[in-house]
Amino acid sequence: MEQRKFGNTDLQSSAVGFGTWEMGTTQYGDIDIKQAVRAVEMAVDHGITLFDTAEVYGPFTSEELLARGLGEHRKDIVLVTKVGFTYHDDADRRGNAAVAGRDASADSVTQHTEACLRRLRSDYVDLMLIHWPDHKTAHEETMGALESLKQAGKIRHYGVSNYNVEMMAECQSFGTLTANQVGYHMFDRRMEADVLPYCQREGIGYMAYGSLGFGLLTGAMSADTEFVDWDWRSSGKAFGLPLFEKEHFEKELRVVERLRAFAADHGRSVPQLAIAWLLGHEAVTVGLVGMRNEQELVENVAAADWRLTGSEREEIDSFFADENVPTYVDAEQAT
Repeated sequence: MEQRKFGNTDLQSSAVGFGTWEMGTTQYGDIDIKQAVRAVEMAVDHGITLFDTAEVYGPFTSEELLARGLGEHRKDIVLVTKVGFTYHDDADRRGNAAVAGRDASADSVTQHTEACLRRLRSDYVDLMLIHWPDHKTAHEETMGALESLKQAGKIRHYGVSNYNVEMMAECQSFGTLTANQVGYHMFDRRMEADVLPYCQREGIGYMAYGSLGFGLLTGAMSADTEFVDWDWRSSGKAFGLPLFEKEHFEKELRVVERLRAFAADHGRSVPQLAIAWLLGHEAVTVGLVGMRNEQELVENVAAADWRLTGSEREEIDSFFADENVPTYVDAEQAT
């Protein structure tokens, strides 16, 4: 597996990272917990060295299951988690209903980091991210808390998630960001306008989530696909974009069929094509992919060594143009 460096830091990891949103079990489709934990156990042997989670996945379930799967491999990997939310004091609330709001105040970041460490069964986190911007807390305060946690040895590096260029620039005035984690895939190219160039220019690592288009690029969806009401995709929106609304969804599936034929001509699958396309952007450090079982793990890892040519990427772009499917390069980022 190719190893990539996070910007100007000494942190590096596999180009494909193990994403664990699905392991929260309450927001993102059905999952066999035993198989998912087993996939975590096997991932290191397949060359994956970065595992990404967050306290809000569940909430808390994903961190606990990841810790169970990692076991003694903890020392061999880059562990990433995220804080920045507060929760209702009601054990019956799960998923999105459990979230009370955003909070990146110093006290909240510190207290929630300690809780993450307990669930992850670790003395430190390699990379701590603020999950979403807290528009009520000054970036100076948040960065100060992260810097203090770093000095105390609780975290090795820190960064942000879903921040735009203006927010990152202000954060950089009070510390040093190792990474920004934002959604990026073939159907959502908003980051190409500003965020990706800024990260590359400023030496900030870029972690792409939603690498498989939140399921669109698995090749497993059809016009009859429906989401249970607790699945966040049931709203039709994907971080502000109408990707799962019927009219858009059906056109996107036509693109996927053309991608399937393209991938098959290369002896590959749609997910492998999606990962190769993502990793082909020089500013991307890690492509995060959910892996629910060993089969998905093996398939996703095999995509890391596929390098698309410029003409092949242009051919892929033509599928979107022919089917009149936007890629939203100029659309506003969700923050």
